[in-house]
Amino acid sequence: MLLNVSYNDKKITKKINEAVGKTIPLKKRFAMGGIGSPKLYITEASIDIYNLLVLDNSTNSCNVEMRPNGIIVRFRSRLETYALIIPYYKLNVYKGDIGIYSIYMDHYFIKVRSDTKAIQRFFRKLMDHRADNLPTNLEDL
Repeated sequence: MLLNVSYNDKKITKKINEAVGKTIPLKKRFAMGGIGSPKLYITEASIDIYNLLVLDNSTNSCNVEMRPNGIIVRFRSRLETYALIIPYYKLNVYKGDIGIYSIYMDHYFIKVRSDTKAIQRFFRKLMDHRADNLPTNLEDL
């Protein structure tokens, strides 16, 4: 779900917490080595996200925050901040071309440049965290 999170709204905060869980406690964040990504540069996006990004002339960038049950991809357009809320069971991450990661959820997608080791390490950490917190499938039983 794509939401405008520029303002502190209790209804939106409740929606986010129900979808991906509350923020990870501080002690666990240190143990994990952080829960946020470095600055990610967007190379391509779905039409809904692209229509928001094209409104201003700044460089299109985003960041990813890990939560217990999903991720939040945040980006800015003009003076507004938008968040793409993705539960782990809807998250698909692909490593396509050299140095490009694609984050998919339903009909939304964002492709980001992966030109540093820090970004590659973050995506590896994200996939490990997802594997640990994904619900058990029937085939696994």
